[in-house]
Amino acid sequence: MKILSLSIWKKESEKAEELMSIHEVSEFGYFQRSTVLEFLKFTSSFMATRTTPGERKSVKEKEYICHSLTKSDGIGGVLICDEEYPQRVAFTFILKVLDDFVKVHPKSSWSRAPFAEIPEIRQQFVLYQDPRQADSLTSIQGDLDETKVILYNTIEQVLERGEKLDDIVAKSENLSATSKQFYKTAKSTNSCCIIL
Repeated sequence: MKILSLSIWKKESEKAEELMSIHEVSEFGYFQRSTVLEFLKFTSSFMATRTTPGERKSVKEKEYICHSLTKSDGIGGVLICDEEYPQRVAFTFILKVLDDFVKVHPKSSWSRAPFAEIPEIRQQFVLYQDPRQADSLTSIQGDLDETKVILYNTIEQVLERGEKLDDIVAKSENLSATSKQFYKTAKSTNSCCIIL
């Protein structure tokens, strides 16, 4: 799970204007990075422009998903990540970043955009690279999934053990029937040969 890009936009007209962005392209080759960065910026701009206030969108392109959200006050965020990244966590992250951005740069200052990265938002960007670490619900879900696997394995072991016990019980029942037969035979054999 990986976040490639986070951008914050203002949308006061048809076209959205970028306020701030953070990109992570280190996983790409050195000569690919500028092309990937251009693609991320273009896609973010396109999605921010196409997302109306009060709307959320998620668009998949190959192995990546672009999540876009614009609040009713005209500020919006675009997050581009791989397809494994949980959608709920992505939108939670966007909303958190938008709130933090507005605390530092109120709407009255947006005319001076674009802004430099805010260190707290960069820290959150790094933290949210692992959704289990950043989001408690995702962490709990992961723990539940692990517990299900352990419980499933334990049930399988109990069933295997139960099958083995059933085999032993069946053998003991056979042994019991055989030993009863032996006792009767021995008794009848001994009864004919009584020494006086």
